[in-house]
Amino acid sequence: MKAIMFQGTGSDVGKSLLVAGLARAFTNRGLRVRPFKPQNMSNNAAVTADGGEIGRAQALQARAARVAPSVHMNPVLLKPQSEIGAQVVVQGRVVGNAPARAYHGMKPRLMEAVLESFRLLASEADIVLVEGAGSASEVNLRSGDIANMGFARAANVSVVLIGDIERGGVIASLVGTKCVLEASDAAQIEGFIVNKFRGDPTMFSDGMSLIEGRTGWKALGLVPYFDGANRLPPEDSQSLSATSAQAAGARPLIAVLAYPRIANFDDIDPLRLEPGVETVFLRPGEPIPGTASLVILPGSKATIADLAALRAAGWDVDLLAHVRRGGHVLGICGGYQMLGRKVADPDGIEGPPSVVPGLGLLDVATVLEGGKVLAEVEGATSDGTPIKGYEMHVGRTTGPGCAAPMIRFAGRRGDGAVSASGRVSGCYVHGLFANDHFRAQLLEQMGASGSALDYEREVDATLDALAAHLEAHIDCDRLLDLARAV
Repeated sequence: MKAIMFQGTGSDVGKSLLVAGLARAFTNRGLRVRPFKPQNMSNNAAVTADGGEIGRAQALQARAARVAPSVHMNPVLLKPQSEIGAQVVVQGRVVGNAPARAYHGMKPRLMEAVLESFRLLASEADIVLVEGAGSASEVNLRSGDIANMGFARAANVSVVLIGDIERGGVIASLVGTKCVLEASDAAQIEGFIVNKFRGDPTMFSDGMSLIEGRTGWKALGLVPYFDGANRLPPEDSQSLSATSAQAAGARPLIAVLAYPRIANFDDIDPLRLEPGVETVFLRPGEPIPGTASLVILPGSKATIADLAALRAAGWDVDLLAHVRRGGHVLGICGGYQMLGRKVADPDGIEGPPSVVPGLGLLDVATVLEGGKVLAEVEGATSDGTPIKGYEMHVGRTTGPGCAAPMIRFAGRRGDGAVSASGRVSGCYVHGLFANDHFRAQLLEQMGASGSALDYEREVDATLDALAAHLEAHIDCDRLLDLARAV
């Protein structure tokens, strides 16, 4: 049983994607692979079969390894609720909320859970692919670290450092990391990979040799930019900014409101891949286009705060105008809660206790109370279209509008609401658009030509293409040799 860890010179250098591709590559070789990320910070989460939650990136990596996601693949998940605080999830369960400084004091206790989960995964694998978080060079956070070198030293796993040449300064970022690390931490690093290269690779051969000479680490690969990356779910909401633009043209337009604490935005991925529609994420400050056929209010980690941001952006006025023009609106989870008449937080789950008016587009009201609902679900829409997905929310929504639910689960329990006009709807179910029949029907209602996309098959084909890409540009045999027994 071996393990190897992939750390980065910074955030968004491609760690998650490389681990997913390598998981599929090594699985295709016949190895039992398990992905592992000690600590993740993301509001993009997935529900596991046992009713826990982990980062969406680790769920994708599990899929790449052709195994079911487990809470042990991401034992510590931080879900930001404000600029300085986050919800803390340990081995799939919420244990509380903590500001950054208080969380730092929790790390020694959390290391026990991290190592326990790692050992459980290692016991059922030939190799564990470990993903670090943020930057390995954040030495100011080294004390008590559980995400990068702190874990690598505690578990005695070898490390490969990843640099992103696309953002510039990759030589300085790799060599500089060696300079700022303690010698004992730097000794854990066996090699490096330069990611997202564009152009003639021979033009950077001297660069690879220079990094080797200055660091003493082995050059394991110069990886060209993978064009299929945008066909896989993004982990970080910052990556949505590239799609935040007004769209024009003959195709029907879907506008998604990217409020500051947007969550589970991977719900939108199947729509992004549809050639018959244009899907854009709007940031605060960008008006909802009058040409939009459908406006989606996605999930939120802080419904009341994001509802305030929605109003500050003027989107409440835009939505009313959109509905008057005959446009459609769909809310998912937190977005569904916003569409109702009010949202109450009597216990201060998201912040100071408060009651705020909703957008009033559905005749329902939400109280944020009780435990977090985490469950895989299956059912059908009001017209009988089958769906499956998952629930991940705090809160109970009731009211006259619930008499016309958007979805009925097996057992006939209803979820969500549909307005009398049929143009405004909402529910708690994530993963709706991954259902091909539901998505095709939605696109037809918008005037698009249905859908020929098999979304699940598309994701698997992209993972296979990514695996082949990495096998061609990374010394995978050497990676396996560098992995240490655990």
